[in-house]
Amino acid sequence: MLRTNLTFLSFIESLLSEKETHQHIKLKDFPAGYRLIEQGDKISNLYIINDGITKCFISEENGKDFIIEFLGKGEVVGELEALKKIDCLCNVETISAVSAFVIPHHYFLSLIESNVNFTKILLQELSTRIIQTSSRASFQQLYTLEYGLTKLLKLQTEADLEISKEDMAAYLGISVRSLNRTLKQVKSNTNLNTGEIKTLLEKLI
Repeated sequence: MLRTNLTFLSFIESLLSEKETHQHIKLKDFPAGYRLIEQGDKISNLYIINDGITKCFISEENGKDFIIEFLGKGEVVGELEALKKIDCLCNVETISAVSAFVIPHHYFLSLIESNVNFTKILLQELSTRIIQTSSRASFQQLYTLEYGLTKLLKLQTEADLEISKEDMAAYLGISVRSLNRTLKQVKSNTNLNTGEIKTLLEKLI
């Protein structure tokens, strides 16, 4: 539910010791609610998250959003658009204060050509993302909505993160009304609403 890649983050930090790289890669801070990438725009910069959490989501023509995933430390966004030279496929927005390494797309492409280790780590990242996306699709087929919601509530308590009801519903692919109904069902299930999750449920309902 929350993707991280500490190996990629560590590698980017090591690159900053090189003078040429340091000139191109900048660490910047962004407030909660800041749109790093806008769906349909041309890509100009890629972002590797140093700290904080973002949401990656698609805005449908009917005005509804579907959250693909929550992204944390070490996750890169904008790489597919840079590689394929296409418009941005989705939105990426901060849901907490975020610091991120900002990489111009042209320098990102030059790193792929000149740095074998960077390319290897990037390929590992893309492979992991495919596997996790497939696992999520299987999870949604095999487990109940209540169980999926419980996992999402657990993420919030463990990461000390507040996710809005709208974002929770968008991640689970349901309406806010259905979310409210499922929250009550989870609350009534003593096997699921234990500890900090119970406290969070009291706040949400």
